[in-house]
Amino acid sequence: QVQLVESGGGLVQAGGSLRLSCAASGTIFSINTMAWFRQAPGKQRELVAIITSGGSTNYAGSVKGRFTISRDNTKNTVYLQMNSLKPEDTAVYYCNVEARSWTPKRDYWGQGTQVTVSS
Repeated sequence: QVQLVESGGGLVQAGGSLRLSCAASGTIFSINTMAWFRQAPGKQRELVAIITSGGSTNYAGSVKGRFTISRDNTKNTVYLQMNSLKPEDTAVYYCNVEARSWTPKRDYWGQGTQVTVSS
């Protein structure tokens, strides 16, 4: 069993920055990919950024150059540094971790954290 706890969301002005954190706990034998998704009201959940166990990253075109995903394997934590925030970044952000626990490898989701960017 794996639990993900997110933190770092909040209200910021356009052009500001936030750093989201997602810490995995429980019985973890291995972690493969770690990712951040977001969902704005009335829209589909979309992939924002993903990082592999080897450190390779990929980003949605709308955030590339502004957001940076990173991971600390000693803490089983994934981060999302968000700079130059825009109102259109407003959404609930969810972390996702592909992990091996007592059960076969599967995806685990965080509880979501609200990010609101004002004009």
